[in-house]
Formats: sequence, C-alpha cells, structure tokens
Amino acid sequence: MKYVHYQFGGQDQLGIRLEEGILPLQSLEKTMPDGIRLPRTVMELVRLEMLHTSIEHLLHHHRTEYAGELLAEDQVRWLPCIPQPGKIICIGLNYRKHAAETNMPEPQTPVVFSKFSDAVTAHLEEIRIPAVTEQLDYEAELCIVIGKTAENVSREQALDYVFGYCAANDLSARDLQMRTSQWLLGKTGAGFAPLGPYLVTADEVGDPNQLGIRAYVNDRQVQNSNTSDMIFHCDELIHYLSQHMTLQPGDIILTGTPEGVIMGLPENERRWLSAGDVVTIEIDGLGRLTNTFIR
Repeated sequence: MKYVHYQFGGQDQLGIRLEEGILPLQSLEKTMPDGIRLPRTVMELVRLEMLHTSIEHLLHHHRTEYAGELLAEDQVRWLPCIPQPGKIICIGLNYRKHAAETNMPEPQTPVVFSKFSDAVTAHLEEIRIPAVTEQLDYEAELCIVIGKTAENVSREQALDYVFGYCAANDLSARDLQMRTSQWLLGKTGAGFAPLGPYLVTADEVGDPNQLGIRAYVNDRQVQNSNTSDMIFHCDELIHYLSQHMTLQPGDIILTGTPEGVIMGLPENERRWLSAGDVVTIEIDGLGRLTNTFIR
C-alpha cells in the first residue's frame, strides 16, 4: 500500500495512491461497519497497522464506488510522509563504494548521527540554501519507518518492526559538517530531510536491500546504485540500534547514501548545489522525491 500525506482544500489529509490517482482515506469509511474510524494522522496510521487488511479488502471489493472521489497528484500540496518523527537516526558511510569515493575505511560498526525532527520537508517543497554554507550536497537514501516499539530485537525479527519505507534526501552542508566530529551543523538545517512522496508499507516493498536507488540534479543522473551495496543491511541496523536505544513508532532511520555525491568528486570538479537546482531522489517502488533549491 502506498499512503500519501497531503493538503487539499486547506486541510491535512491521508490518502492511498492508486494508479488512477489519490483516494482520500476517509472515503473508505462509508463502506465500513458503523463505528469504525480510519486514521486521520500519520501517527494514527502507523500505530493502527491492523487496519491495513481491512483497507485492502475494501479497495478490492468497492474500488469502482470511489472513482468519483479520486484526486490527481497535481491537485494536492504534498506534506512530509512522516511529518514529526520522534527520532531521525542517520547512518553514515554505509555503502561500500561511497566509503571508497570519500577515501575512508569501511566502518566496523554503524556510524550513527542524527538530525532534528523539524528538518523534514515534503516532495515539491522549495528548500532554502542557508547563507552560512557554500557547499550543499545531496544524498539519496532509503528511509526506514518504525511501526512498533523495538528494544533489543534480534536481527531475524528486526524487519517485523518496520511499518514501511520512503525515499529521503540527507542534505549535507559539507563546510559546516566537518567543523565538528558530530556532523550536526551540516546535517540539520531547515528542510535538510525531505521525505516522500509516498509512505510504502513493508509488505509491498519486500526485501529493502534489493532496491535500485538513484539521484538526479537537473535531470542529470548523479547517483545510481542498489541498496544491496549497504555495509549494514536494514535488519542489522534495526537490531543494532535497538540495543542502544528504544525505537518508537514514527521514528525513522536514514540508511546511508551510495557513491556519486559531490564530496566524492575531485575538488576541481565539484559544483555544489545552488539556487535553481532541482534534485530528484528515486528508489524502486517508492517513487520520485523532487525539491527545488533557492537562496
């Protein structure tokens, strides 16, 4: 299932992305038994995972009844698919070829850092380049969305705690990032964590470590890899993190970026993101996340 968080008619809403368009989630309530209320917020959606089977059943048996309520994607304003994550946990140097391009050794344990939750923004939103940086870089990343409280979970059971996945861009101001060992200044500017466009449930994604992942700047492909190149796969990351902190529903994990970032180029070939640039992150099955940069 592909869920959409969007604004229409001045109201924040949840919907399901179908081939024909976006179906408002509330439209399904008229064919549900009396008294059953569908989620109104992303956090309700994540916590009420048991409703997905009912939603799929309704779509299968009543799909034609909803045709008149579908919205075209250009009719809505996109909102972050996880608007207020409890934690944004990021993993650095998690692709073998990316570690190689930055001339850094492959880590023996996951490199963990964070962004603040108010760094999130949505598909098609403009992102302002801070005046304090001249070296803004893109990073295409697979984002894990936690669906159940996870503490000391085994690697074998780790993916059972995932609600779904989305595309993300771990924007990084390199000149600020390298000022401190924690990287925080360069990672958590306003809009530095675009998420979306869809929140795709784990059952639809299947194996998260077999997904093509790409990035484009002004339609020019700059990253082209597969999540199979991760050093620490998604199940291992959840297992590892749950030993050190309690993962809660709505927490997100940005799992690292593949090779092809600007920082990995020779210095004389680096062209940092600037006003007017359009960056698209594309992951198999998760859609295309696009943002335009302004000063």
